[in-house]
Amino acid sequence: MSAALSPRERFALALAHRDVDRPPMDLDSTDMTGIDGGPRRLAPELGIRPGASEAETDEAVLRALETDIRGVGGLLAPESTLARRISASEVVDCWGITSRWNGHHYEMVGRPLAGATVADLEKYPWPDPDRIDRGQIASIAERARFLFERTPYVVCGRHPYYGVMELGCWMCGFDDFLFRMAAEPEFVRRFFAIILGYQKRVDEIYYGAVGRWLHFTTSGDDFGTQTAPFISPEMFRELVVPCFSERIRHIGRFTDAAFFHHTCGAVRPLIPDLVAAGVRILNPVQPLAAGMEPEGLKRDFGDRLTFYGGVDTQELLPRGTPEQVAAAVRELIGVLGAGGGYVLSAAHTLQSDVPVENILALYRAGASGGGAKQ
Repeated sequence: MSAALSPRERFALALAHRDVDRPPMDLDSTDMTGIDGGPRRLAPELGIRPGASEAETDEAVLRALETDIRGVGGLLAPESTLARRISASEVVDCWGITSRWNGHHYEMVGRPLAGATVADLEKYPWPDPDRIDRGQIASIAERARFLFERTPYVVCGRHPYYGVMELGCWMCGFDDFLFRMAAEPEFVRRFFAIILGYQKRVDEIYYGAVGRWLHFTTSGDDFGTQTAPFISPEMFRELVVPCFSERIRHIGRFTDAAFFHHTCGAVRPLIPDLVAAGVRILNPVQPLAAGMEPEGLKRDFGDRLTFYGGVDTQELLPRGTPEQVAAAVRELIGVLGAGGGYVLSAAHTLQSDVPVENILALYRAGASGGGAKQ
């Protein structure tokens, strides 16, 4: 393949598992492929002077790196009586979860449904999706339309709400909710039904407004630890998959966007169920988690999934040299990118411990095509 492709052509071919000139690349278009400080953090090293706004500087950096994807939207927070600021360092969100600033990010410290009963679920003041700011929705739609009609970039719609399992673990506590998944499935099913109802109404509001301008949409719900899934495949299939697959089906009423799902950890045993539910793009491909070796994933699922991510953020990016990063990226493209089916990005947010030189090495190796078939 000699002629360079446009970002959308490149993404469409990758998604169709066909050869590309190089893999599509992403930085900062999803909630899981961001960078501490924003893309502008890379501007000085690229010789880019600050623009009139941070957004202008960010865009200049993305163009310099030759990334293919731009994101719109994000988590929506309906007006709620629960949401409030407790102190300079503690806040409560619309779900009633208390979080405390730890110097780097907000960390959840309050579990509003710990020890709750099914009856408590019926009385809880759940957020009302109809109290989402419609002006915010209109702004997202305007931005999506601009990107779709006026730029060559792939448009990503960030997910507007949390996943069902992660929200259960956050509101009840991991120990409490995982115990209930084994011992009190009726509680879990009712919790999931309530959250799914919320999600479906948000789908109507959010995807109903922006869906026509999206090429793919994200989803986030972590199902794995470093060594194994949180729950067995049988329990996952029984409790999580029905809600998850219904959510994907319902989103499909409002958009043709491909469905991207993010789950950290060792989730290989769950991948067949994710595919069956409607997932077309799997993120982040955490390469140091058990069973998530790129070679095996490509061999066993490469005809059904597009992989998105894969550049290790646990060891390689924070501790490697630029030369090691570039070599690893070339190898990864040669594996996951063989015959398409791969979008290049870091396996998760590029935190402040990742040297700028390593970030640039990642994208420069990707822009050169790495090991992809030419």
